[in-house]
Amino acid sequence: MQSKDESRSLYNNGHYQDMLEVGMKFQDHVARTLYKYGIVVVGYTSRLYQEKHGENMLGAEIKRDGKFRETGNLYIELAEKSHPDNASFVSSGISRKDNSWLYVIGDEKTLYIFSIKYLQKLSSRYRFVETPTSRGFLLPLAEAEKYCLRKLEDV
Repeated sequence: MQSKDESRSLYNNGHYQDMLEVGMKFQDHVARTLYKYGIVVVGYTSRLYQEKHGENMLGAEIKRDGKFRETGNLYIELAEKSHPDNASFVSSGISRKDNSWLYVIGDEKTLYIFSIKYLQKLSSRYRFVETPTSRGFLLPLAEAEKYCLRKLEDV
């Protein structure tokens, strides 16, 4: 876990901006992958529409987890802060109040697709984690295999 000072330093050195770009590229990758399965993801680009309606018209919350292969867990986000010095967290991930009903998480090789409602029910069963900018829980990969609606590999 990183400290608040480490998180501030990363923020000040552009790390979070870099990670935002990685996340946006990943959303494009997911949209392209799902399109091959006949599922069209039309993303919202304005902050207004994203806050009011969600990330996209499909209702899929999309998250990249670049560490799940090394940790053996998927990190399922519940809340976030845009800066470590912000006073409070805001709902995100499976806790957002928007049109999202699917949660797509993984990396450029493997995607897990979950029902958000089911992940919400599972959230209290697993280890809660908090960093200076995020709150969530760790879902072991063996459990993810059991509870996901679909796993797509070699995407």
